[in-house]
Amino acid sequence: MLVGAMLPRVALPFWRLVYTATSCRPAPGRHQGRCLLHTAPAAHSGGTAPVFAKALAFGDRIALIDQHGCHTYRDLYLHSLRLSQEVCRLCPCKDGDLQGERISFLCSNDVSYVIAQWASWMSGGIAVPLFRKHPAAQLEYFIQDSRSSVVLAGPEYMQLVGPVAERLGVPLLPLPPMVYHGAVEEPAAAAPVPEHNWQDRGAMIFYTSGTTGRPKGVLITHRSLIAMVTGLVHAWAWTSDDVILHVLPLHHVHGVVNKLLCPLWVGATCVMLPEFSAQQVWEKFLSSETPRVNVFMAVPTIYSKLLDYHDQHFTQPHVQDFVRAVCEERIRLMVSGSAALPAPLLERWKSATGHTLLERYGMTEIGMALSSPLAGPRLPGSVGTPLPKVEVRIISESPQRDGYPYTVHAEGDMQGTKVTPGLEEKEGELLVRGPSVFREYWDNPEETKSAFTSDGWFRTGDTAVFKDGSYWIRGRTSVDIIKTGGYKVSALEVERHLLAHPGIADVAVIGVPDLTWGQRVIAVVVVKAGHSLCYSDLKDWARRFLAPYAVPSDLLLVEEIPRNQMGKINKKDLVRQFYPE
Repeated sequence: MLVGAMLPRVALPFWRLVYTATSCRPAPGRHQGRCLLHTAPAAHSGGTAPVFAKALAFGDRIALIDQHGCHTYRDLYLHSLRLSQEVCRLCPCKDGDLQGERISFLCSNDVSYVIAQWASWMSGGIAVPLFRKHPAAQLEYFIQDSRSSVVLAGPEYMQLVGPVAERLGVPLLPLPPMVYHGAVEEPAAAAPVPEHNWQDRGAMIFYTSGTTGRPKGVLITHRSLIAMVTGLVHAWAWTSDDVILHVLPLHHVHGVVNKLLCPLWVGATCVMLPEFSAQQVWEKFLSSETPRVNVFMAVPTIYSKLLDYHDQHFTQPHVQDFVRAVCEERIRLMVSGSAALPAPLLERWKSATGHTLLERYGMTEIGMALSSPLAGPRLPGSVGTPLPKVEVRIISESPQRDGYPYTVHAEGDMQGTKVTPGLEEKEGELLVRGPSVFREYWDNPEETKSAFTSDGWFRTGDTAVFKDGSYWIRGRTSVDIIKTGGYKVSALEVERHLLAHPGIADVAVIGVPDLTWGQRVIAVVVVKAGHSLCYSDLKDWARRFLAPYAVPSDLLLVEEIPRNQMGKINKKDLVRQFYPE
C-alpha cells in the first residue's frame, strides 16, 4: 500500500514528494535472494584485500543510489579501474603500483567518492579524503602534509581545490563525466589490478585535531580497515538485504567505515544524500519506493534535528502513530555515535520511532571499539562491550601493580571483562588494543610514540568506567578536546588561529555542554588596547582558517583570563564561572 493512501489529508508538501521519485529496480540478472558474503575474485583472494575485490562477485546488484541515479557493483569496479589507470599515468608508478603514494581527493557524497577511493587503492596508493567545507588553507595543509602526488576532484570542486593544487605544484585530475552516469563495458585488454600483499599497506589517512599543534594524519592500513569492517559486519549482522541511508560527511571513520564500507563489503545498497536534510531523511524512512531503507546511523545532533522536524510537521496524532509504525516495521537498526547521546534525546526518539538507538564508541585511530548489543537490552548512556578482536583496559597512572606500568581497573574483550578487586566502578583512562588500531600518525613519530603506553596499548584520552556489565564513557581526559556535533575539536588549535587576529591579546577556548551539539565551542577573549571585537568579526576571521564545526559559536569578552602560578588556565573553572547551570 502506498504511504500517501493512508494520509489523504496531510497538508505537507513532503508527502507529495515521497512517491514521485523513480525507484531503482534490480538490474537484469540481479540476484534478488538473500546474499551473504561472496567469494572474491581469485586475484584478490587474500584476507586483507580491499572491498573492491568483492565487487565483481556482486555484479549487477545495486551498490549506490545517489542524485545521479543507480550504480551497480560492476559499474563501481570498472569505473574505478579506468580511473586508476589515469592516476598511474600521472604519478610515478612501477608496474601499475604507486607503492604507497598519497592521493588526495575531494568529492561529493555520491558515486564519485567511492570511485576515487577505490581507484586510489587499485593504483597502489593511499587515499586521503578531503572535505568540501574545510577552508582552502586547511585543504592546502592536508595536501602538503600528506605529500600527495595527485589531487582528484569532482567538477563542482575544481574552483576550490584547483588554485590550492596549483600553488603546491601537485597535478590535478578532474573526474570525468563517465564516473557519474551509465554503465561501462569491461575493456577487452584492460590491465588487471596488480596483486599486492595488502595487509601492511597504507589504506587511508584521516586528518583529525590533535591536543597540540596542527592536525595529525592518522594512517590506517588495509589490515586495520578490514578489521574495523568485519567486526561491525559481525556485530550488527549486515547482509546484502540491507539498505542504508547515508547522510554523513566522508572524511572521517563514522561516515567511511560504518556507513559506506560495511554495506559495500556484503553487497548491500547505500542510498546517498548529498548532505543532511531532515525533510529528505523522513521522506526516505516513509517512502514506499524500493529499495526501502532499513538501516540508519547518525550523530546525536542529527537525531535532534530530525526530532525538531518531526515535532513541527507531524503534529496530528494519527500521523505520529503512522510514522512510528512504519519505522518500527521497516527499519531494523538505528545507531548513534561520535558523541554522547543525551538521555532525553534517546527517549524522545524512542517515542517518535519505537527504536532504542544503539550506542557505540570509537574514534579515528581505532575505528569502533565498543558497541551496545544488536539484540538484547540497551542501557541508556552505555556504549556496551568490546567488538570482535578488540581488547580494552581502564587504567589509572599510579605505581606499578601486577607488572604493569599503571594500575588496571578493568580489562575485557568480547568474551567478557575482568575487574580488579577493590577497583569496581572506578573511573580511569580507556586503553584499546587490536588489529583495528591505526599504524601511526603520518610523519610524526613523536606523537605516535606518546599515543601508546610502553606496553603497546593506545591511549584514547577518554575517561571510562565499567559497571552493570557495560562500559560508560565519562568524557575527555583532556579539557582541550571538545566534542561538538560528532566532531572532535582541538581547543588549542582554535586558540592558535584566534591569537593571530590583530585585535586579540589573549584567548581561552572552552567546551560548554549543549543538549543538541554535545558541546558548543566558546571563545573567551581579551581584546588588545585600542581595538574592538564583535562576534560576527570573530566568526568571519575564524572561517578563513577553521572548519565550520570548529568556529566558536559565541564570544565572551573579559578584561583578564585568570591563570595559575604556572601560567595555566583552569578551563573547568571558566565553564563553571560563565555557565553555572
